[in-house]
Amino acid sequence: MEPYYKPEHLPNFSKIGEGNPELADKFFAYYGAVFAEGALSTREKALIALAVAHAVQCPYCIDAYSKECLQQGADLEQMTEHNLASYRSRKNDRQSTGEESL
Repeated sequence: MEPYYKPEHLPNFSKIGEGNPELADKFFAYYGAVFAEGALSTREKALIALAVAHAVQCPYCIDAYSKECLQQGADLEQMTEHNLASYRSRKNDRQSTGEESL
């Protein structure tokens, strides 16, 4: 079986709007606004996004947000701490849905 995740596909993300450029422009404007400096720094937002990426187990997101965290000045210790926190949240979610008892 061929692997689902192929790092060379990551740059294709920008092509998601080819079928509806107007909607894609709105999406990317929203995305840019969410990740802009605000009450939280861009580094903090990147770390949160990385933790969520690990929680939902999206290899493309993990790749992209790992790179973004490093670009925003996060270090391995900060990235690891966020990832472990997301694991704890995921474990709590499994417990609340009964998966842990299976």
